[in-house]
Amino acid sequence: MKRHFLIFMALAMIATSCSVSKSAREKRSLLNGSWTLEDISYENNTGNFKSVIFNDAEDICFEGSDWFFRDNNSTGHYTIAPSTYCNGGDRYIRWSVVDRDENYTSQLQFKFIDAKSKDISGGLGYRLNIIALTPQAMTLKSNNTVDGETVTVVYEFTKKQ
Repeated sequence: MKRHFLIFMALAMIATSCSVSKSAREKRSLLNGSWTLEDISYENNTGNFKSVIFNDAEDICFEGSDWFFRDNNSTGHYTIAPSTYCNGGDRYIRWSVVDRDENYTSQLQFKFIDAKSKDISGGLGYRLNIIALTPQAMTLKSNNTVDGETVTVVYEFTKKQ
Protein backbone atom coordinates (compact mmCIF):
# COMPACT_ATOMS: atom_id res chain seq x y z
CA MET A 1 0.00 0.00 0.00
CA LYS A 2 2.82 2.36 0.88
CA ARG A 3 4.45 1.71 -2.51
CA HIS A 4 1.24 2.59 -4.39
CA PHE A 5 0.96 5.79 -2.39
CA LEU A 6 4.56 6.78 -3.23
CA ILE A 7 4.00 6.09 -6.93
CA PHE A 8 0.79 8.13 -6.89
CA MET A 9 2.54 11.05 -5.14
CA ALA A 10 5.41 10.97 -7.63
CA LEU A 11 2.99 11.06 -10.57
CA ALA A 12 1.04 13.90 -8.97
CA MET A 13 4.22 15.93 -8.51
CA ILE A 14 5.25 15.38 -12.12
CA ALA A 15 1.80 16.36 -13.39
CA THR A 16 1.70 19.59 -11.40
CA SER A 17 5.27 20.59 -12.24
CA CYS A 18 4.55 20.32 -15.96
CA SER A 19 1.27 22.20 -15.86
CA VAL A 20 0.77 25.58 -17.48
CA SER A 21 -0.31 28.47 -15.26
CA LYS A 22 -3.87 29.77 -15.43
CA SER A 23 -2.57 33.07 -16.81
CA ALA A 24 -0.66 31.34 -19.61
CA ARG A 25 -3.71 29.18 -20.47
CA GLU A 26 -5.90 32.27 -20.73
CA LYS A 27 -3.40 34.01 -23.00
CA ARG A 28 -3.07 30.89 -25.18
CA SER A 29 -6.85 30.85 -25.56
CA LEU A 30 -6.90 34.54 -26.56
CA LEU A 31 -4.04 34.02 -29.04
CA ASN A 32 -5.83 31.16 -30.78
CA GLY A 33 -6.87 32.20 -34.29
CA SER A 34 -5.83 34.59 -37.05
CA TRP A 35 -4.11 37.95 -36.55
CA THR A 36 -2.70 40.70 -38.77
CA LEU A 37 0.55 42.44 -37.84
CA GLU A 38 -0.49 46.03 -38.52
CA ASP A 39 2.58 47.97 -37.45
CA ILE A 40 6.17 47.63 -36.29
CA SER A 41 7.71 50.60 -34.47
CA TYR A 42 10.76 51.31 -32.32
CA GLU A 43 11.14 52.78 -28.81
CA ASN A 44 14.09 53.98 -26.70
CA ASN A 45 16.05 55.51 -29.55
CA THR A 46 15.76 58.13 -32.26
CA GLY A 47 16.33 57.96 -35.98
CA ASN A 48 15.22 55.72 -38.78
CA PHE A 49 15.62 51.99 -38.39
CA LYS A 50 15.79 49.22 -40.91
CA SER A 51 15.96 45.82 -39.31
CA VAL A 52 15.71 42.14 -40.11
CA ILE A 53 13.04 40.56 -37.93
CA PHE A 54 13.45 36.97 -36.64
CA ASN A 55 16.46 36.49 -38.96
CA ASP A 56 13.89 36.25 -41.74
CA ALA A 57 12.97 39.48 -43.53
CA GLU A 58 13.11 43.26 -43.24
CA ASP A 59 10.61 44.90 -40.92
CA ILE A 60 8.64 46.40 -43.82
CA CYS A 61 7.92 42.86 -45.07
CA PHE A 62 6.16 42.00 -41.80
CA GLU A 63 3.73 44.91 -41.86
CA GLY A 64 0.42 43.46 -43.03
CA SER A 65 1.59 39.88 -42.52
CA ASP A 66 -0.96 37.29 -41.44
CA TRP A 67 -0.33 35.18 -38.33
CA PHE A 68 -2.19 32.06 -37.25
CA PHE A 69 -1.93 30.42 -33.81
CA ARG A 70 -3.49 26.98 -33.22
CA ASP A 71 -3.97 26.43 -29.51
CA ASN A 72 -4.73 22.70 -29.50
CA ASN A 73 -1.29 21.64 -30.80
CA SER A 74 0.84 24.79 -30.32
CA THR A 75 1.59 25.20 -34.01
CA GLY A 76 0.93 28.04 -36.39
CA HIS A 77 2.43 30.10 -39.15
CA TYR A 78 2.86 33.58 -40.47
CA THR A 79 2.58 34.60 -44.10
CA ILE A 80 4.56 37.38 -45.75
CA ALA A 81 3.26 38.77 -49.02
CA PRO A 82 5.79 38.51 -51.88
CA SER A 83 7.27 41.74 -53.27
CA THR A 84 10.50 43.04 -54.72
CA TYR A 85 11.87 43.46 -51.18
CA CYS A 86 10.28 40.43 -49.55
CA ASN A 87 10.59 36.69 -50.03
CA GLY A 88 6.93 35.86 -49.51
CA GLY A 89 5.35 32.67 -48.25
CA ASP A 90 4.45 30.76 -45.12
CA ARG A 91 6.78 30.31 -42.17
CA TYR A 92 5.67 27.54 -39.81
CA ILE A 93 6.16 27.88 -36.06
CA ARG A 94 5.70 26.02 -32.79
CA TRP A 95 4.68 28.44 -30.07
CA SER A 96 3.83 28.71 -26.40
CA VAL A 97 3.14 31.28 -23.69
CA VAL A 98 5.45 31.36 -20.69
CA ASP A 99 5.18 33.31 -17.45
CA ARG A 100 8.48 35.04 -16.78
CA ASP A 101 8.05 35.94 -13.14
CA GLU A 102 5.74 36.05 -10.15
CA ASN A 103 4.09 39.22 -11.51
CA TYR A 104 2.70 37.16 -14.40
CA THR A 105 4.65 39.00 -17.04
CA SER A 106 4.12 36.64 -19.96
CA GLN A 107 6.01 36.05 -23.15
CA LEU A 108 5.09 34.55 -26.48
CA GLN A 109 7.88 32.23 -27.54
CA PHE A 110 8.24 30.46 -30.86
CA LYS A 111 10.68 28.57 -33.04
CA PHE A 112 10.60 27.65 -36.70
CA ILE A 113 9.39 24.23 -37.84
CA ASP A 114 8.76 22.67 -41.23
CA ALA A 115 5.33 21.76 -42.66
CA LYS A 116 5.62 18.39 -40.87
CA SER A 117 6.21 20.08 -37.47
CA LYS A 118 9.92 19.19 -37.28
CA ASP A 119 12.32 21.72 -35.75
CA ILE A 120 14.37 23.46 -38.44
CA SER A 121 15.94 26.13 -36.25
CA GLY A 122 18.33 23.95 -34.27
CA GLY A 123 16.58 24.94 -31.06
CA LEU A 124 16.90 28.69 -31.77
CA GLY A 125 13.76 30.59 -30.86
CA TYR A 126 12.35 33.98 -30.08
CA ARG A 127 10.60 35.49 -27.04
CA LEU A 128 8.38 38.55 -27.18
CA ASN A 129 6.93 40.25 -24.11
CA ILE A 130 3.13 40.28 -24.11
CA ILE A 131 2.33 43.88 -23.21
CA ALA A 132 -1.40 43.80 -24.01
CA LEU A 133 -3.70 41.01 -25.19
CA THR A 134 -7.45 41.30 -25.71
CA PRO A 135 -9.85 39.40 -27.99
CA GLN A 136 -9.34 42.18 -30.60
CA ALA A 137 -5.74 43.39 -30.26
CA MET A 138 -2.27 42.39 -29.13
CA THR A 139 0.92 44.34 -28.44
CA LEU A 140 4.24 42.52 -28.20
CA LYS A 141 7.68 43.97 -27.50
CA SER A 142 11.24 42.72 -27.75
CA ASN A 143 14.49 44.39 -26.70
CA ASN A 144 17.44 44.44 -29.06
CA THR A 145 20.85 46.06 -28.94
CA VAL A 146 21.97 48.46 -31.68
CA ASP A 147 25.43 50.02 -31.36
CA GLY A 148 25.41 49.29 -27.63
CA GLU A 149 22.01 50.95 -27.09
CA THR A 150 18.77 49.13 -26.28
CA VAL A 151 16.03 49.49 -28.87
CA THR A 152 12.58 48.08 -28.18
CA VAL A 153 10.71 46.70 -31.18
CA VAL A 154 6.93 47.06 -30.81
CA TYR A 155 4.58 44.76 -32.74
CA GLU A 156 0.90 45.81 -33.01
CA PHE A 157 -1.59 43.10 -34.06
CA THR A 158 -5.33 43.07 -34.68
CA LYS A 159 -7.46 39.93 -34.55
CA LYS A 160 -9.21 38.86 -37.73
CA GLN A 161 -12.90 38.11 -37.46
